Amino acid sequence: MDPLPNQDRDLVILEQIQKNPDATQATLATQLGVAVGTINWHIKRLIAKGYVKVRRAERRKLRYLITPEGLALRAHLTLDYIQNSFRLYRLVRQRMVDQLEVVREAGYDNVRLEGEGDVADVCRLTCLEQGMEVVESENVPLLKIQDLKVFIQWDGLPSKDPKEE
Repeated sequence: MDPLPNQDRDLVILEQIQKNPDATQATLATQLGVAVGTINWHIKRLIAKGYVKVRRAERRKLRYLITPEGLALRAHLTLDYIQNSFRLYRLVRQRMVDQLEVVREAGYDNVRLEGEGDVADVCRLTCLEQGMEVVESENVPLLKIQDLKVFIQWDGLPSKDPKEE
C-alpha cells in the first residue's frame, strides 16, 4: 500500500528534482518506495501541466528542471501539507482531550497507552499537557490508538465510573 497521496507525492518529487535535477526515475522511485512506472506517470503529468521541463543531458540521460509554475506549485503544496498536518494534529489532540475527560470523570488520573508512531506521540504529549500520567499498570484504563482514533478499554477494571453505580 502506498502511504502518500498524489499531492504529497508530487511535492516530494518536486523537492527531489530541485535537490538533484539529474535524478533518475529509478532513484526517485526508490526514495518514494513506489514503482518506476508510478514516478513516470507523475513526471509526465507534471511536464504536461508545465511544472517541470525535461532536457536531454546525455544520450540516455535526462535532466528535470522545475519551472516557475512548478516552484509556485511546490510552495502551494508545502503550505497545504503544513495546514493538513496541523489540522490532523488538532483533531487527534481534541479526541485525546475528550477521552481523557471521560477517564477523569470515571475517577482515574492515570492511563496506559497502546499505539505507535506520530499519533501516539501526540497522545502522549496531550496526556502530559492535561496532567494525566501514563503508566504501565494494568489497573488503569487503556487508551488504544488506531489510525487517528482513540478508544478507551475498561476491561477488568474496578468500576469507578459513577454512571455505572
